[in-house]
Amino acid sequence: MGKNPEVDEYLAEGCGRCDKVGTPACKVNTWRDGLTRLRAVVLDTPLVEDRKWGAPCYTLNGTNVVMIGAFNNNYVLSFMKGALLKDPHQLLEAPGEHTQSGRVIRFTDAERVTALAPVLRDYVLEAIEIEKAGLKVELKQTADYEMPIELQAAMDQDHHLKEAYHALTPGRQRSYLIHIGGAKQAKTRLARIERCRDKIFAGKGFNEY
Repeated sequence: MGKNPEVDEYLAEGCGRCDKVGTPACKVNTWRDGLTRLRAVVLDTPLVEDRKWGAPCYTLNGTNVVMIGAFNNNYVLSFMKGALLKDPHQLLEAPGEHTQSGRVIRFTDAERVTALAPVLRDYVLEAIEIEKAGLKVELKQTADYEMPIELQAAMDQDHHLKEAYHALTPGRQRSYLIHIGGAKQAKTRLARIERCRDKIFAGKGFNEY
């Protein structure tokens, strides 16, 4: 598979999503060696190299299969349907507490990338076969999440809030069920509802700004 010049630019300058692009403080600059080695592993597969959301993305027939990304404390090889991988070496982890499909392998040492290169390639090849087979992760739906009683009570008392909440997309509704319902104490759930009111009325999900 050939290299994409846009990924060359990413490795040279960074993702371009903050004002640190092209500087020593850029996360990509910090992890350039390891990211370059990860790129070499994925390039040794049938995936097509692209750049999406500022970062290297590898696709099969236009569908995203894996990505490479840099963070402050580590860099990752990310699998879009990683939850379906067998993971015989126990390398995968969910990037977030509520992530259902994606999985990542985190690195801080470029030599570890080289040492694991055959294993990583096998993981990518398995991800390709999963995509070819049309397999999908069975995602937990919004209706599967419990409605916090405090949120239901707030909507029962304020029909404008209720209308705004139910006008949200299922994913945005789910973000509030997770955020509000994740608080252990009732007073914390109530406080979260109050802080979220403006976003709900604005038609935004909890993580949107």
